[in-house]
Amino acid sequence: MSLVSEEFPDLVPYRAEEITIPADVTPERVPTHIVDYSEAEQTDEQLFQEISKVTSHWIPLITENTDKDSRVPLILVGNKSDLVEHSSMETVLPIMNQYSEIETCVECSAKNLKNISELFYYAQKAVLHPTGPLYCPEKKDMKPLCVKALARIFKVSDLDNDGILNDNELNFFQRTCFNTPLEHQALEDVKNVVRKNLIDGVHDNGLTLKGFLFLHMLFIQRGRHETTWTVLRRFGYDDDLELNQDYLFPPLKVPPDCTTELNYNAYLFLQSVFDKHDKDRDCALSPEELEDLFDVFPYMPWGADVNNTVCTNERGWITYQGYLSQWTLTTYLDVQRCLEYLGYLGYSIIAEQESQADGITVTRDKKIDLQKKQTQRSVFRCNVFGEVGSGKSGFLQAFLGRNLSRQKTIKEEHRSYYAISTTYVYGQEKYLLLHEVFPDFDYLSDSDLACDVVCLVYDASNPYSFEYCAKVFKQYFMDSKTPCMMIAAKSDLPEVKQMYGCSPLEFCRRHKMPPPQSFTCNTAGDPSREIYTKLTTMAMYPHVSQADRKSATFWLRASVGATVFAVLGVAMYRVLLKSR
Repeated sequence: MSLVSEEFPDLVPYRAEEITIPADVTPERVPTHIVDYSEAEQTDEQLFQEISKVTSHWIPLITENTDKDSRVPLILVGNKSDLVEHSSMETVLPIMNQYSEIETCVECSAKNLKNISELFYYAQKAVLHPTGPLYCPEKKDMKPLCVKALARIFKVSDLDNDGILNDNELNFFQRTCFNTPLEHQALEDVKNVVRKNLIDGVHDNGLTLKGFLFLHMLFIQRGRHETTWTVLRRFGYDDDLELNQDYLFPPLKVPPDCTTELNYNAYLFLQSVFDKHDKDRDCALSPEELEDLFDVFPYMPWGADVNNTVCTNERGWITYQGYLSQWTLTTYLDVQRCLEYLGYLGYSIIAEQESQADGITVTRDKKIDLQKKQTQRSVFRCNVFGEVGSGKSGFLQAFLGRNLSRQKTIKEEHRSYYAISTTYVYGQEKYLLLHEVFPDFDYLSDSDLACDVVCLVYDASNPYSFEYCAKVFKQYFMDSKTPCMMIAAKSDLPEVKQMYGCSPLEFCRRHKMPPPQSFTCNTAGDPSREIYTKLTTMAMYPHVSQADRKSATFWLRASVGATVFAVLGVAMYRVLLKSR
């Protein structure tokens, strides 16, 4: 009542009615409900009911019914301090140390209004910035989850990955979390405090991880929990020091027949992530560099199959192009996972965007592309059909520059049913995503059939191989608008007559498809990439008539500059590295 009226009431009822302090008069901008209890008017049972409301109603409401243990913070208050001359804090502190639920102790006087508004401010602070998840009073140390979260924040903020936060990085961090840069002197003062208390807290005039953690320990021990909580919440953490679902999975609507791609800003961000982890500047990520990159994740997101999904160097390490290809694949196939991954890397913070969703482009409906006879898409999906042993896997791996002898080194358990890389059509860089479809004819799902172009692979040396391709085409693609191409694989072996009603060439002619394309991955060097450019072109221009596709100039125009651009891509990356 003293808080509300700002004066001491002469007549005090046994129990005050529930008081609500509106959000706009509190420092933290949150409404606060104060519920009074009187032993004279209420039973213990009523008190317990009131307390149980906190755990049975309010906390579940706040934490959206999560089943985690929610600790209710307590504040120990010594009232009527105007009636004593000595402080009771010495008596109270051991009790506070014994019970970790007690956030703080405060002495106050309702009569002379000492610490009354402060008391309720501490109450708010205890809920909004609790000590419990951050600090263990018994051990006088930060809790492991808090250390883990702050270590991730440090790594995300270490933009050049040199293990220290330099002045620029500290200023960016300060601006990101508190909307204001640090003055030069304030920055030096912070580093001097760390230097005095920690031998290896500052290195090369920058803050090390140990120094960063020490600073937060200092904030917590001095009662400035809000500083650490502001940082944690800015980087996506909830009250249990786990990354918020809202942070990891921002809303993103993807209508049917639309696809998802990374936009320019997202690619720039991912390039910078690659750059900061490619320590030896060889345009590839070694297993150690890759592990370091994913250190900010709670698990390792890429398995050994990724190395057989994208381009690698001769040592089997994922190249710069392969790295971007894998991100492109994840965005296309599972955009929610991509959002989650970008969240772990701190995309919205470092790229200064609202959320990860700002890094995604949702393409327009494919029907509109067909009507307008042009597309703005950069990623095209090609589903590859064929019988067991027809050469599908070899066809996928050849796209990544692997000939038959290299393919034989791939372990069966590391095999991938996807391959993605760049191709160039009319000088434009596009991604072609090949997906090897399981050959069980009766179990083809909608996702097996949904694609931009179809590849039907048969073994030219097996007389019974073509029949499966003909059957799949007639059953699923004859009446669809999806362009199809027939591939005569293993063309290095003697070609045999196919035991089917007509020859593959005649079949393609009847169904207005391009003639079967001869293909082999049994080559001395890298297999030819020409066929992949053709497939990408067909995916980009599904409306182009068969007559146009027969024209040699159509394919020549489409593939012109492909080799030049491929070489230029690597050259440009090396130039960028040098400039950095």
